[in-house]
Amino acid sequence: MATSSAQTYCALDNEGVLQREALVLQHLPQVRLIARRIHDRLPPHIALDDLISAGVVGLIEAIDNFDPSLNVQLKTYAERRIHGAILDSLRGLDWAPRETRKKAKLIEAAIQQVKQRLGREPGEEEIAAELRVPHAEYQQWLSGIQAINLERLECVSSDGEECSMLRFISDDEENWPSHLVERAELERILALAIERMSKLERTILNLYYYEELNLGEISKIVGLHLSRVAQLRVQAILRLRSHLRRVWSVEPRKRA
Repeated sequence: MATSSAQTYCALDNEGVLQREALVLQHLPQVRLIARRIHDRLPPHIALDDLISAGVVGLIEAIDNFDPSLNVQLKTYAERRIHGAILDSLRGLDWAPRETRKKAKLIEAAIQQVKQRLGREPGEEEIAAELRVPHAEYQQWLSGIQAINLERLECVSSDGEECSMLRFISDDEENWPSHLVERAELERILALAIERMSKLERTILNLYYYEELNLGEISKIVGLHLSRVAQLRVQAILRLRSHLRRVWSVEPRKRA
């Protein structure tokens, strides 16, 4: 009798493994699609296969934790896990040398200083003058900073924990009043900051982040060289980061 029970359990276990493998294969195209979309927005030295591998890990986690009683399709649930797993893998990479990160901070500070002095968003030549570098060299800085992950507009608290201002809010907290108010206020601040940018920078941000076009596609639409579009995108993001550091500061947490 004991042997029969063990055989039955083993058969059920094997069936579960087969079902799991079938689901992974079924949703593998979804992983590749999400990985490609993210890869199109990254520096060329990031390997697509690495993103796909991370996405498969997210897919397996989604399959293992999926609860059909929540009336959510596995594909929808898995998409979030896949996307999150790929982003987590990217956050573990140090894409740029310390000097490049230092230049990004210097540009943010220069933008803020000139903006306070002039009462408006500064132009490229004004930012370069504040940095005391030639305009051409400033543009080279912008090109180099593309290797840094700028999109999360994140900060770090005093105890070392990340506190991304635009992070994804989990299902069980997304309807908390505090989060709704915080997100609405942040969206308002960002909208006002974007309105003050030049029309070209606004267009590039809209096409890149909302229309999800890659830089090559955007360069054709706005009629500029790919490298120039990349520079303007970086500059626009640094403007936003500079603005957010001033109006959306995070107070250090008090220890008990």
